Amino acid sequence: MMRVTAAARKRAARGRKYAGRYAAGRRDGWRDGWRDGYWMGLCERTVRAAETPLPVRDVHVMYVATGKGFPYAPIDEAVAGSLSQLVTRLTVVGRKEEAVHTAEAVRPDAVLFLDGLHVPAEIPDRIRELGIRTVVWFTDDPYYTDITGPLALHYDDVFTLEANCVDFYRSAGCQRVWHLPLGFYPGHFRPQNAPANMRCDVAFVGSAYWNRVAFFDRLLPHLEGRNIRIIGYWWERLRDYGRMASRIEGRWMTPQETALVYSGAKIVINMHREPDDSTFNSNSQGVGAVSPNPRTFEIAASASMQLTDVRGELAAYYAPGREVETYASPEELAAKINHYLAHEDERRTIVLNGLYRTMRDHSYARRLDLMLGTLFG
Repeated sequence: MMRVTAAARKRAARGRKYAGRYAAGRRDGWRDGWRDGYWMGLCERTVRAAETPLPVRDVHVMYVATGKGFPYAPIDEAVAGSLSQLVTRLTVVGRKEEAVHTAEAVRPDAVLFLDGLHVPAEIPDRIRELGIRTVVWFTDDPYYTDITGPLALHYDDVFTLEANCVDFYRSAGCQRVWHLPLGFYPGHFRPQNAPANMRCDVAFVGSAYWNRVAFFDRLLPHLEGRNIRIIGYWWERLRDYGRMASRIEGRWMTPQETALVYSGAKIVINMHREPDDSTFNSNSQGVGAVSPNPRTFEIAASASMQLTDVRGELAAYYAPGREVETYASPEELAAKINHYLAHEDERRTIVLNGLYRTMRDHSYARRLDLMLGTLFG
């Protein structure tokens, strides 16, 4: 009878252990792959169901990009890319200093400026003197109305992402003012199958304004044991920053990176800035804010469960409880996070409803189609 040595027994035990691990890995990989593939299929079906064509107008638009680099460069890309699908001719100017000369050379039907905060007033004035229509889309209202109020008078048409600013600009003397929120760009934000190392329970992307710091100081003790990611600047202001530091990344991200963070999170928190924060804002008249921020649409487009604080106009864009979920306090937010992490079917139903609404109604192409309809009929 052959004697089995101790070394042979150890090798056999290792073999059984590795075989067990291989079998478990294969089983878990099949389960996770099926789950993720099924989910991505549902998202893609939702996206396709929401797609509808938009008209192409026989007009020539000149778009003057902000030229401010990141984080405005992605918005410039989104606006220019969307406009190119909607007009028969588009001229893009990368530097505001070239706007007058280019407008005189190509004679567009309208010149659109994005943001406008750093555009000297003489530039739209000189373009208007050429008999060319000037349009501005203010993208940071109402936070800098002390600056944008006087600037708005130098444009023929004023669009603002904040509904409360329509009357503000009209009272300043502007004749043609419309509310037009920002949106999302499908070239940046859409459902993705995020890699395993980017997945988490809860994510927040944004700078640590003081209202957010105070809120998170109260929220985080309720989320012990949750896999949390916070990405943005100034979060060292947190009371428990030392304990949370390993979960915080102090940096800007590209839209593509942000979209992956959203797609990898089961729940994404959205929290708006305060319009009366004097440490950052230039809004001495105290114009309030009721319109949702662009992050509202970008999170929904990434097929993530969004929990957002309430702004007065939110229900005009999403049905609370059906297409998006809301909170009014740290305690309510923590309770809803725990609920939706424990009820995946409910969470995914809201995500798909929000994804459909977003793809159908809230792209930059949709917003710009409304702008072009306002300008040209």
